[in-house]
Amino acid sequence: MTITPPHRMFVRVARALRVAGWNAALILAGLALVALAGEAWLRLTGPPFGWSERSLPSRFAPGAGVLWQPHAEVRHTNDLDYWTTQRANSLGFLDREPPSPARAAASCHVAVFGDSFADALETPIADKVQVRLEALAAASLPRLDVTASAWGRRATGQAGQLPFYDEYARRLRPNLVVLVFYRNDFSDHSAAAKAIQWGWDPDRTPYAFPVRAADGSVRLRPPDPEYAANALPWLWGLGDRPASGPIEAAWLALAERSLFARWLDAKLDALFPGNRLLGVRSAADPRPPFRERAALTAARPGYGWILDGWRPTSPALDALFFVEEPPPLFAEALEFTAWTLAEFKRRADRDGAALVVLATHENGGADSRPNAVLRGMADPLGIPVISQHDWIVRSGGRVEDARWPHDHHWSPQGHQWAAEAILDWLRRHPEACEDAA
Repeated sequence: MTITPPHRMFVRVARALRVAGWNAALILAGLALVALAGEAWLRLTGPPFGWSERSLPSRFAPGAGVLWQPHAEVRHTNDLDYWTTQRANSLGFLDREPPSPARAAASCHVAVFGDSFADALETPIADKVQVRLEALAAASLPRLDVTASAWGRRATGQAGQLPFYDEYARRLRPNLVVLVFYRNDFSDHSAAAKAIQWGWDPDRTPYAFPVRAADGSVRLRPPDPEYAANALPWLWGLGDRPASGPIEAAWLALAERSLFARWLDAKLDALFPGNRLLGVRSAADPRPPFRERAALTAARPGYGWILDGWRPTSPALDALFFVEEPPPLFAEALEFTAWTLAEFKRRADRDGAALVVLATHENGGADSRPNAVLRGMADPLGIPVISQHDWIVRSGGRVEDARWPHDHHWSPQGHQWAAEAILDWLRRHPEACEDAA
């Protein structure tokens, strides 16, 4: 047996360490070059030059709830698909200034109501459904003289949008009212469900909600300007959870300055939701686990019943709206949704407007379970339901192109298809464009 002398063993180990060191240095240098190239590419071709962070300035509008700060610049990104800068109008909506009442009365005015789909933080105003609708109508149906406005705010259901109609849109005397309905709008009519999700006190919310009166009837409770001061412990947006360690703190500091770092973290989060590898996404959500939020909400006086027949194990609230016998929390939300549609119908009939519901692409086709539940509420009221999914299929498009690759909201193509579907309804019902009563 040959024994290697100690000095030769030392030389070999030193050589191996030197080679490993050079290899590690080359790998780190390569990663650094990739990061620098990615940073340069994003700054040159991604967001507008100088675009650095989100800016979501809001204010409480009496009677309507939380809207955007009038005339404020609103910036939003998911760090992957879009970096959008737009300016709120004088009323606090992400749209152009609405037409004057005289101009609206002289035209066929379409008022679009919705949550984050109509708010459309992700899409420049020029590409939104209401703007595309005007352009399409001017090109193919100029005799109708279509004007359009959008009244949207994220996190609202149609009940939260009723004050948008009452406070703002009604004075334009719209000929057609369009309710954009996404599948989570069922839960958006339950103050308790939204308390679990957002951290609002279910009795003091930033938007209007249906509530049951002592006599069993349903009424609309207005938004509360003191909602933030009375919030549950996980109110969304009040502050981020602090970093859990020095690595995460360093990464958070880097992500404040580096577009590439934010892009990388967003990409990892899209591939591995809730990743803790780098920590930016997980640190941005200060909420306790879903089950704990549900238990804390149920512990409030008068809300213990929300756990009846339901074991809250997942934030996927919407699935239980489509079972044969939904638990009480979900059954009440369905009842409130139907009540809200009836309230919109009552207003439309009173003001001489036509009313339709536009079911978004992710609701599925006309025969999907979400749309079947929705039609079960709308049909008895005489409210047509337009399936955007089916319009896209009939048009030869791919339904997945209606959304952003890493975000379920409408892409510009989704807004285009929504406008086309509305215009198709107007083409088949030109009587809606006659003067409102």
